[in-house]
Amino acid sequence: MKFEILQQLNAERAARRPAIVVTDTATGAQRLVKAAEIAADPLAAELDKQLRMGKSASIEAGGKKLFLNVHAPTAKLVIVGAVHISQALAPLARSLGYDVTVVDPRTAFASPERFPDVPLIAEWPDVALPPLNIDHYTAFVALTHDPKIDDPALLHAFARDCFYIGALGSKKTHAKRLERLKQQGASDADVGRIHAPIGLAIGAVSPSEIAVSIMAEITATLRLPASSKAAAA
Repeated sequence: MKFEILQQLNAERAARRPAIVVTDTATGAQRLVKAAEIAADPLAAELDKQLRMGKSASIEAGGKKLFLNVHAPTAKLVIVGAVHISQALAPLARSLGYDVTVVDPRTAFASPERFPDVPLIAEWPDVALPPLNIDHYTAFVALTHDPKIDDPALLHAFARDCFYIGALGSKKTHAKRLERLKQQGASDADVGRIHAPIGLAIGAVSPSEIAVSIMAEITATLRLPASSKAAAA
């Protein structure tokens, strides 16, 4: 790899921005495609597909054999609320390769005994969330049912452009949530990004089943093309 390409790649990785190195396997010629450049690239469809899957692959295009080396940040999951659903969701997400953090100022809930081997921050969202460097490669779920905790957390998620934002609660509860968030400055576009009721509609009842439905919805948001998600909606 040329030093210039390596420098650019390292800069993208340090900033947690995905990039793909395209290599002509016959000649060894390489180029770097940054995430923001994919839509205008001649290989846009293949690059988008492999980036969504998070996997490198060999392809054929224009009579050439190319290797697409995908460099994507490790996805994060921030769970606000150390509740029963979170106890099932955290290990499930970790098994899928997510960096998981649980935030809840209520120390009776956010205890190492209830969340072994999971990073816990027993602080209010305004203190706990900024140091986590939440970004576009972060899935964010609010599960406390307490507006004093969930609302400021959701506002933070909007500002950081998380790829998935979900919140627990019925349609009635969510309608009240939307009113509160708009009163605090959230736009229609912001609140429209919230998945609520949270999770795919699989008839989940138990905390473990709800955790599965949440993780399935997060996975679909990350992996499916935009056209598929729009059709499903």
